[in-house]
Amino acid sequence: MTSDSTVSGDNADPFLNEPTTRDEAPQFVLPLVVRIERDAPPARTDALETAARAVLTILSDERAVGDGEWAQVMRDWQDARIRKVVRRARGAEWRRAEALPGIKVTGKSAEVRVFPPVPLDGWPKDLARLQVSGTDLDDPEPPADADPTAPVLWLNPDLDMSAGKTMAQTGHGAQLAWWELSDEDRTAWRQAGFPLSVRTADPARWPELTGSGLPLVRDAGFTEIAPGSATVVAEHPALGHRG
Repeated sequence: MTSDSTVSGDNADPFLNEPTTRDEAPQFVLPLVVRIERDAPPARTDALETAARAVLTILSDERAVGDGEWAQVMRDWQDARIRKVVRRARGAEWRRAEALPGIKVTGKSAEVRVFPPVPLDGWPKDLARLQVSGTDLDDPEPPADADPTAPVLWLNPDLDMSAGKTMAQTGHGAQLAWWELSDEDRTAWRQAGFPLSVRTADPARWPELTGSGLPLVRDAGFTEIAPGSATVVAEHPALGHRG
């Protein structure tokens, strides 16, 4: 599922829907592939959390920063619109995806592979052939309450998004939180293995969350939901609660 949320690293408001200088730059996409075998699909919440950790993992990988081999394309991607595309794979498709340069992140039941950004119209053939549909997943049991001492990515309770779309949105939320953290807090989060939870917010609390000043993702509205929809609020202990 494509997610074209207007998240950016420049100084402009990253959530404006009208054209900005980010649109003039070459456009890239961060590909994420979730493994969905017919007889053993992952749990939805685990897939969402694993996708968010995959985004954080590549953002902090030594190949993606400084003079690393992926650093330039990572910078180019973040200088334009931040686009993430989630596709699904199984069997031989997954094995072909695993052979491409990238990072596999594993949850309790989910496996997600994240790849360095690719041009919007220049996908590797083994990724381009993968489907974006069919990522609907369920939780066999309701997820436990989120750990109050760890980061939580809160989902808008009023939106109905596919798992693929939501995986991209949680990735956006994790990325926004990462950008706002100090180097010290980033290091601590990375060394701890990027613990986080993804939960749907209580409807009564959602207005408070969106008005708190915490990192907030608004979708550009190209797929599934209306432009400007608030999708995720990223709550991290190091960011406090900004009332």
